[in-house]
Amino acid sequence: MINKMDEILQKVDTLPLLPSITAEIIKLTDDPDTTVISLEQAICKDQALTGQVLKLANSAYYGFPRRITTISKAVLILGFNTIRGIVIAASTYPFLKKQVDGYELEKGELWKHSMAVAICARFISKKYRHGDPNEAFIAGLLHDIGKTLLNVYVKEDYQRILYKIEKEQVSFIQAEKEILGFNHAEIGGKVAEKWNLPPEFVHAIAYHHEPTQENECHQLTYIVHLADIICSMLGIGLGNDGLLYAVSGEAIEALNFKENDIDSIMSEMKEILVDMDNFTDM
Repeated sequence: MINKMDEILQKVDTLPLLPSITAEIIKLTDDPDTTVISLEQAICKDQALTGQVLKLANSAYYGFPRRITTISKAVLILGFNTIRGIVIAASTYPFLKKQVDGYELEKGELWKHSMAVAICARFISKKYRHGDPNEAFIAGLLHDIGKTLLNVYVKEDYQRILYKIEKEQVSFIQAEKEILGFNHAEIGGKVAEKWNLPPEFVHAIAYHHEPTQENECHQLTYIVHLADIICSMLGIGLGNDGLLYAVSGEAIEALNFKENDIDSIMSEMKEILVDMDNFTDM
């Protein structure tokens, strides 16, 4: 008889790979010999993807004063790495836009939260000069992908999870794991492995709620952890678990944050995320 844990793992195994066009573009953006024209040709093979890339490239978040009308112009202005992040965002939109009842997230709310965390992670990385801002964007975007697979199981066992939280004073992530066998962060890490993403992305996704549980701590994990907390505190895409996580003191220390840095980031993010409506419907 297949138990719940086996069912969840089977869902990961049967999850489709990222679209072949996305894999091709990731490969192209990693190749130093790739030209703007060859990257444009690859993206333009998919009409829907082309439209989504142009929409994201023209958002106020990227701040280009005049409208970007072609993929080649977007590549020249934003660069290969930013375009790669935009393409991955467009490719994962179908997974993240769905209603996620188990976490009390209406249609589009998980996508909105994921994009906000991606933007916040990129902001932290760039402002404080920690790692690659474009890698932070991708890891932030995918940090909650596991919720799409655990949705049904959390919905079925939500009352048991809630009871454990209240009775034992544990975090949502701990209660989730004890009741289901896995938590959504771990399942997200399995998805990242399935998609052949680099280890630092797998770790950032799998440990974004518990960065100190990682055997080999990565700066990227701390960045995604804090970006997630900040966006939850701002109430962006807040599900039933959104306010049930604590900020890791180790993350703040590892990133050399000062006492008022979190408040400063929150204040700046409010301004940046005014444009969030541009991300909610692609």
